[in-house]
Amino acid sequence: MTMQTTTFEKDLSARQSAKAAAHTATALSAGVTGVDQPAANRGKTSIADVVVVKVAGIAAREIPGVHDMGGGLSRTIGAVRDRVPGGRPNVGRGVKVEVGERQTAIDLDLVVEYGVTITDVAHDVRENVISAVERITGLEVVEVNISVNDVHLPEDDGDHSVADSRVE
Repeated sequence: MTMQTTTFEKDLSARQSAKAAAHTATALSAGVTGVDQPAANRGKTSIADVVVVKVAGIAAREIPGVHDMGGGLSRTIGAVRDRVPGGRPNVGRGVKVEVGERQTAIDLDLVVEYGVTITDVAHDVRENVISAVERITGLEVVEVNISVNDVHLPEDDGDHSVADSRVE
C-alpha cells in the first residue's frame, strides 16, 4: 500500500509542477500533455523564422519614410523579381532574425526617403516592428537593430529625359 501511495504522490506532484510551469511560461513554451489538462495547454507551439521575418518586414514598410529594404544587391535582385509576371514582392528582404523559444532579435536594413529625419523613422520602425511581432507571434522582442544603408533621392524615380536627350 505504501508503494501505491508513493506513486500517486509522485504523479500528483508532477501534475502540480506541470500546471505551475504552464502558468508561468508563455503560450509558446507551455507544452504539457494529458487529458486532465485544458485543451489550450496540450502541446507545444513553435514559430518559424520566416514568420517573424515576414511580420517584421511588413511592419517596417508601413512606416512613412521607409522607401525600401535590403542592401544594394538584394534590392537589385528584388527589382528584377518584382517585374517578372506572377512574381511577388519579397516582404522579407532586408530582414534577419534569430528566434528562440520565447524571444526573438531582429536586424533590419533600410533605405529611407531623402528629407526625413532618420532617427525618427528608425524610432517609428522599431516601435511598429516590436508591436506587430509581439502581438502576432507572442514572442518577446529583445532588440531591433536598424541599419540605414541608403537614402532614396527624388530624382532616382524621375524620368531620365536629360540623359536620353544627349543620345539620339
